[in-house]
Amino acid sequence: MKKKVLIPTKLDGIAREKLLQHGGYEVVQDESGPLAELAAAHPDTHALIVRSEKVGPEVMDLLPKLKAIVRAGAGYNTIDTKYARQRGVDVMNTPGANANAVAEEVAGFMLADARHLVAADPSMREGKWEKKKFMGCEISHKTMGVVGLGYIGQTLVKRLRGFEMEVLGYDPILSREKARELGVELVELEELFRRSDYISLHVPENEQTRGMVGDGLIPLMKQGATIINCARAGVMDLESLKRHKAEKGLRFLNDVYAKDEAGLKPEAEVADLLAPHLGASTREANLTAARRAAEQLIELDDKSISTYVVNRDVPAGLDEAFGDLAYTLARLARSLVGPGSQLKMLETSFYGSLKPFDRWLLMPMLAALSEEFDRSMDYAMALEYLKSMGVEYENRETDDSKGFVSSITLDLSAARDAGTLRQVSVRGTVAEGNIMVSRIDDFDKLYFDPRGRNVFFAYEDRPGVLGRIAASLAEGGINIDDVRNPHDSKGKHSIAILKVSQPAPQALVAKIGEEIGAYVACYAEL
Repeated sequence: MKKKVLIPTKLDGIAREKLLQHGGYEVVQDESGPLAELAAAHPDTHALIVRSEKVGPEVMDLLPKLKAIVRAGAGYNTIDTKYARQRGVDVMNTPGANANAVAEEVAGFMLADARHLVAADPSMREGKWEKKKFMGCEISHKTMGVVGLGYIGQTLVKRLRGFEMEVLGYDPILSREKARELGVELVELEELFRRSDYISLHVPENEQTRGMVGDGLIPLMKQGATIINCARAGVMDLESLKRHKAEKGLRFLNDVYAKDEAGLKPEAEVADLLAPHLGASTREANLTAARRAAEQLIELDDKSISTYVVNRDVPAGLDEAFGDLAYTLARLARSLVGPGSQLKMLETSFYGSLKPFDRWLLMPMLAALSEEFDRSMDYAMALEYLKSMGVEYENRETDDSKGFVSSITLDLSAARDAGTLRQVSVRGTVAEGNIMVSRIDDFDKLYFDPRGRNVFFAYEDRPGVLGRIAASLAEGGINIDDVRNPHDSKGKHSIAILKVSQPAPQALVAKIGEEIGAYVACYAEL
């Protein structure tokens, strides 16, 4: 019996064509009515292929035979992935299919705004000749800042080469070698906002990025600079933009919203150009996403290839806490080498019962190292992602005779500048359901739970240093909740690990580090 595929959206016919060519599918493509009505009319649906349609429990419950939902595009926030997993439904997306379309839209926004093309057209149609009013500017030789250098960010950089722009980039994982290959100067986020004439956002919306473009960054911008948001609405703090826009003479070009639907948008109060989420709305992107959606569904059904499944379960036999451990160790290591440093190499060791899950455990590590990494990627995609970022990866063979039962060692190498390489090694395990860090570099038997607010100082051992650290934190109004202060194996160096009551400003941590001659001084909220 053929499997029924329901396509309740305007999607390129290549998806229907490929599924019918396969011979094992019946395809119903109908965009005329509400999804719930279509679902009720086709309860024998095996798979859904959707664009931005909302697929929640109310739709899935109408489809008792549903086994897969394919999002023909990258974002899948309109699909209740957790409920789908409870129902045994695989959810897939097609990442990268719209990269070129979004990159070209950014360039189109820049040109249209710089030359006032949108306003000039109706003026001409009214018989006016307002040449002086529409005096524009050129984007060539200006400075472009790209926040997030994944699929879309890298494609945008390539498209802008013809304009001979100076391109600055911010990405926590992209290597300097890869950046040089792209012609990008990697800088800190604050420097990017200070120096750029144009800033294009290409980061996902999550706990780390929500509201990131706000009072900490917008006041740093050049007079008359332009922000382009074709990423996610939530990364912009619109209230902050309203407060600073007029004074700085800023421009704001926007294509993304909290909800993709008709109605007044808060962005309209502050944006100079608005588009109805057209980033992926090209015939070519639609065709690519449609083709890949059909191909991925066929591969899932015929070969059980789950590369693009985004709601993958924790593997059977693995305690979920070890996924949290892998994520936390990577975030800790990233903090210790310096958030602004460029990653060069990642090395991992998985001991005891974790060996069979080494490939799966790499995913939460990469999610911790890069906000752009999608945890739905499989191992092959993860390796390709690291390669695209210019980061080497080695998973080392382990010797269980060392006694590191069910533990993870993660080594991270990063370049702080052209001539300085910083390396850090951390090891951890899970004890009675709690994450424990057992070693940092040569400081062994630490056994502390890293979750929460932590300050780290590593320094040459001598009397009185811990007291100076505590006094300086107290002067900054920061209370200490817990302390670890062991020596290394040779007794020459000490590490102070302090759990603190509130976030410690980086300026204060750096000042304390300088006063005590620390070679590591950082704050990490894990």
